Amino acid sequence: MDEMEEELKCPVCGSFYREPIILPCSHNICLACARNILVQTPDAESPQSSRASGSGVSDYDYLDLDKMSLYSEADSGYGSYGGFVSAPTTPCQKSPNGVRVFPPAVPPQSQQQHLLPFPGGLPPIPRNSCITCPQCHRSLILDDRGLRGFPKNRVLEGVVDRYQQSKAAALKCQLCEKSPREATVMCEQCDVFYCDPCRLRCHPPRGPLAKHRLVPPAQGRISRRTSPRKLSTCTEHELENLSMYCVQCKTPVCYQCLEEGKHSTHEVKALGAMWKLHKGQLSQALNGLSDRATEAKEFLVQLRNMVQHIQENGVEFEACLVAQCDALIDALNRRKAQLLSRVNKEHEHKLKVVRDQISHCTVKLRQTTGLMEYCLEVIKENDPSGFLQISDALIRRVHMTEGQWGKGTLTPRMTSDFDLTLDSGPLLQSIHQLDFVQMKVPAAPILQLEECCTQNNSATLSWKQPPLSTIAVDGYILELDDGNGGVFREVYVGTETICTVDGLHFNSTYRSRVKAFNGSGVGQYSKTLVMQTSEIAWFVFDPASAHPDILLSNDNLTVTCNSYDDRVVMGNTAFSRGVHYWEITIDRYDNHPDPAFGIARGDVLKDVMLGKDDKAWAMYVDNNRSWFMHNNSHTNRTDGGIGKGATVGVLLDFTRGILIFLINDEQQGPVAFEGMEGLYYPAISLNRNVQVTLHTGLPIPDFYTPGEPDPNGSVC
Repeated sequence: MDEMEEELKCPVCGSFYREPIILPCSHNICLACARNILVQTPDAESPQSSRASGSGVSDYDYLDLDKMSLYSEADSGYGSYGGFVSAPTTPCQKSPNGVRVFPPAVPPQSQQQHLLPFPGGLPPIPRNSCITCPQCHRSLILDDRGLRGFPKNRVLEGVVDRYQQSKAAALKCQLCEKSPREATVMCEQCDVFYCDPCRLRCHPPRGPLAKHRLVPPAQGRISRRTSPRKLSTCTEHELENLSMYCVQCKTPVCYQCLEEGKHSTHEVKALGAMWKLHKGQLSQALNGLSDRATEAKEFLVQLRNMVQHIQENGVEFEACLVAQCDALIDALNRRKAQLLSRVNKEHEHKLKVVRDQISHCTVKLRQTTGLMEYCLEVIKENDPSGFLQISDALIRRVHMTEGQWGKGTLTPRMTSDFDLTLDSGPLLQSIHQLDFVQMKVPAAPILQLEECCTQNNSATLSWKQPPLSTIAVDGYILELDDGNGGVFREVYVGTETICTVDGLHFNSTYRSRVKAFNGSGVGQYSKTLVMQTSEIAWFVFDPASAHPDILLSNDNLTVTCNSYDDRVVMGNTAFSRGVHYWEITIDRYDNHPDPAFGIARGDVLKDVMLGKDDKAWAMYVDNNRSWFMHNNSHTNRTDGGIGKGATVGVLLDFTRGILIFLINDEQQGPVAFEGMEGLYYPAISLNRNVQVTLHTGLPIPDFYTPGEPDPNGSVC
């Protein structure tokens, strides 16, 4: 019931409908709110302003009323009308629903004498007032009846009453703007619930309001519930009850409308019968809407389940990502420790070399210093003979010691720099390029059945990926069976999503399926689609494989030749299974030539008569007789020839492996050839003296029934 509440609220005041009236656009509005959004127009209005607003205006009148709609970019549809500015100084307010509401316009003094009385104690309505629907913004000029011209929506009023009565909550004040307080009284005349502050402000006990009867809210609810429903009366004739239904105007009418009003010539039906009929139509429409609502509820359940799955998958994926990044950090820390170990080793090696060199140099320097001090002391001696005895040895020792301090001795054996540079560029680049990759195989494609079809012996299939799938697809693989329930085989691999397969068997049932693949692998198959090829073959002559002397016309159905020699042309469709029949009519036959008709392999000779080589099986015929020919072997001469207007028929039956010829609907000779297996094309040979037309898609002749050839060679 809560979902219905928005349907029961006025678009102007935002509260439940009170005394709702039906505008010609089928929208509803409270009677009091309708008065609030009235806009007064000048007396000098166009003739269109005199049009009635209630039952006198049908839905079709809006074709003209659209031209008079009140539209303004400044005030959302309320403004100028017919070249006059309506109530330019009247400020507008907004209802709780956001719809602009105009307070009642105060008419000029000159127009106050034209004010119309309005029942119920409400102020009169100015003449030439205009009302605009707050929902569709269609506008209409009121006639002399004013708002009484609009029918009351008693059904909506009853639904609102039942809905409010079903609410167990305490009755609230209907005039509080923000947070409605609990109602303390109800006015039976105004039919409004008031709280104490709103009653003192809006319903003071003085003047005409002093005679109104105020009752407790609970009693007011009971009185509302028990008040009898008034019968609907005609808006044109207020004393008449509505008893009939005008089919053309789609509105209830009274008997007086039928006798005097514009409905006198319209088709009418009993109100009760139309009531039941429209109830049935509404119930039937609701059945379809109910199905859509059920589907929507199931879809919402699916979406809510998706929210839960997304949250679960997100937590799982986040944990996986953290684990992967932590593994990378651990690997980097291990490598860091290895590199630091190498640096430490280099560090210790350098220190050892330098310290060894320091120790060696220290010892050597001490020896040199001692030798120098000893030599200086020797030089101080004054004994020449004693000096000369040791001078040579000392000189040699000094030179030898000096030589020991030669080149390289005073050069450091190790530099203080570390000749190691960490190459972190590739790793940093890899870190920057670290991203997610597609590691899932594609979902199963969806076959688009509305685009899949067969034509003749070709099949066209179309497919697409599921709409919610975000997995990358590199291509598709289409598979068909052999048309006889055999194994599937690949017929297409590529990126396209539509494929036509030609050269299938006629009158055969094929199963097809498709799957997608990417770098991670191959996905699941789609659902299997069963397709039936044409039972009867339709084909034309093939200009691509015909001899150059062949001349084709009539959409490749008519053929002749520009050479006196026989030339071969084949059909564009090959047969290998089933029973097939086609005919050739003789359009021109000059100088008694002998054209040949039959079947051939794809590599048949094209510059000789059909049947001259071992690739063709044919019947050649002149104006008197015919022969069967294969591999230049002539057999079964039969009387009966052809002429202009004659018809030659060819019947190829793979179920029995035979080939039969007909002339003018009669079998020509016995069964021409037996043991027919493989792939054959329809073919003929002719010269310039003959022109023929091909006819395909023909049923099997009536004389031909399944069975075995009789001993005489005819078909039984």
